[in-house]
Amino acid sequence: MNNLRRLTFIYALIIFDLANMVLGLVLATISANPEFEMVPLQQVFALRLKVTNMILFLGFALIWHALFSRFGLYHSRRLSTRQAEVIDAITATSLGTLVLFLMSVIFHIQLATPLFLFFFWVYTSGTTILTRLILKHVLEHLRAGGKNLHNVLIVGTNHRALQFAKKIDSRLELGYHILGFVDNQWVGTEKFLESGYPLVANFSTLPAFLRDNVVDEVVIDLPVESLHDEIRHIISQCIEQGVVVRFISYNYLFLRKVPAHAKIDLLEDTILVSLRAGAIGEWQVRAKRVFDFVVSLLLLVGLSPLLLLIALVTKFTSPGPVWFVQERVGLNKRRFRMYKFRTMVSNAEQKQAELEALNEASGPVFKLKNDPRITTVGRFLRKTSLDELPQIVNVLKGDMSLVGPRPLPVRDYNGFNTDWHRRRFSVRPGITCLWQVEGRSSIPFETWMQLDMKYIDHWSFGLDLKILAKTVIAIFKETGAY
Repeated sequence: MNNLRRLTFIYALIIFDLANMVLGLVLATISANPEFEMVPLQQVFALRLKVTNMILFLGFALIWHALFSRFGLYHSRRLSTRQAEVIDAITATSLGTLVLFLMSVIFHIQLATPLFLFFFWVYTSGTTILTRLILKHVLEHLRAGGKNLHNVLIVGTNHRALQFAKKIDSRLELGYHILGFVDNQWVGTEKFLESGYPLVANFSTLPAFLRDNVVDEVVIDLPVESLHDEIRHIISQCIEQGVVVRFISYNYLFLRKVPAHAKIDLLEDTILVSLRAGAIGEWQVRAKRVFDFVVSLLLLVGLSPLLLLIALVTKFTSPGPVWFVQERVGLNKRRFRMYKFRTMVSNAEQKQAELEALNEASGPVFKLKNDPRITTVGRFLRKTSLDELPQIVNVLKGDMSLVGPRPLPVRDYNGFNTDWHRRRFSVRPGITCLWQVEGRSSIPFETWMQLDMKYIDHWSFGLDLKILAKTVIAIFKETGAY
């Protein structure tokens, strides 16, 4: 499921849950009051709703949605069991019903009798459970067909690691693709190779494998007592490159040693403890994505006249296409096609090799202040950053975020020689970032990377809003852009 379809799916689910809550209120009213007569439709439209009632209703709807979000009913639940789905659904609807009861006591809502609350709980719980179980079945079917796969690397070639691999391979509905195993040579290596799974790296070559491949998760199953230092080093290497790390444990006592910020999942009898770098956790990723979708949609509609004008000017002032489409490196090093207004001559990329010796930027990136390939209109678009506006479409699709590390061309990524720089790929790239508001092209490459790490480690919605505001100011000042 691509990012746009995934977001549409989540929004549809949210709307369904809220509509189901409203239907639950109506059905509970009818069931608890047999003498209740339905009001004709024309009278419904003629009703004048009190402001207080509207505020109470909207407040309850917001709380209802918050409870569903809190218990992960809009999160990816690859490893959750059907029992866990049912428990979370019942917990959310039960707490929602409790909130409705408290509101009825505080605001003297006579309609909310005990019988009304019981019917409301039964209706909402039943439909929520049924919906989640159906969705789980459908998603499992899609994943079993090879859709929405996560690439997994398993560190360790012991019997337990092999059994874990066979377990997730046998459950296609989980949507995991095993890239291979990582381990040093040991007495059990020969027996492991008989399993048919590839041994793609050892402990020393693991960083190189992470650099050159799309790896969503690294699962570690090594003996802690004898390989404690190696495990710590492997974790550091994964975190350094922004890859999610999972530990396998079959011992519940292990949970006492788990860091407070770790996430725990259970796959049958296997405990999986997950660690990720930075301040952007799972729920923050989803909240940020919702914000991006809504704002980018509004921007696309509101700026459509300006976009059309720029497209026409670009088309009629220089030969070549309106759009500049380039492959960039995005989340987890997956590649995507990024859109910009064309600001250079049509064969600019072919001419870059002739200008490499004039590169004014440090590090692997290419920047040239008086680049001869830039058109007259293109220079204005770059100064004002208007050439970046088509990336709103990338944000809407889910390839990018409004705020995040700038997406780099494949050429620049291939020039990376420091692993901690690659942690920038653990979050969605953005249209703007700290680098752009702190000085843009005038900032050295190493400082640019440090600013990206600062953003990842100290992320908040407040920081995003601050960067967006500073971006507008920087554009008007035309600071450091070329």
